[in-house]
Amino acid sequence: MTKTPTSNPLTVKSPMTWLKDVASHDYEAAYNYLSLKLDDGQAGDMVARLKNAKVTWRRANDILRATGLPALPLTDPGVQRDLLKLLHGEKLSPVLVVDQKEGADIADGYHRVSLAYNIDPFLMVPLRLG
Repeated sequence: MTKTPTSNPLTVKSPMTWLKDVASHDYEAAYNYLSLKLDDGQAGDMVARLKNAKVTWRRANDILRATGLPALPLTDPGVQRDLLKLLHGEKLSPVLVVDQKEGADIADGYHRVSLAYNIDPFLMVPLRLG
């Protein structure tokens, strides 16, 4: 069985451009989200795992399937904000996905994954998985 590529798929031209690594403020956003679902210590531990993880790549549809989340529509304000960034030539930050006993969850970057899915469900998205 062939394993999904986990390195940067530079051989495929993508309509989305990405930063090489996660923007530092995204870790705070991930903590803020996770602390709504977990106690502060657990949320902090998850963020520490994310910081230690390497950037890898997965298809947008696979990220959404693993998390059980639907893709947000292009009419969503957060998705539109990220689309405008792309149209203005800005690179987007890789997403942060945590793997828990209950399944995976997007700690930061749900709008970016949704935008990628709306462009092409099979688009490769960079992420840190912790």
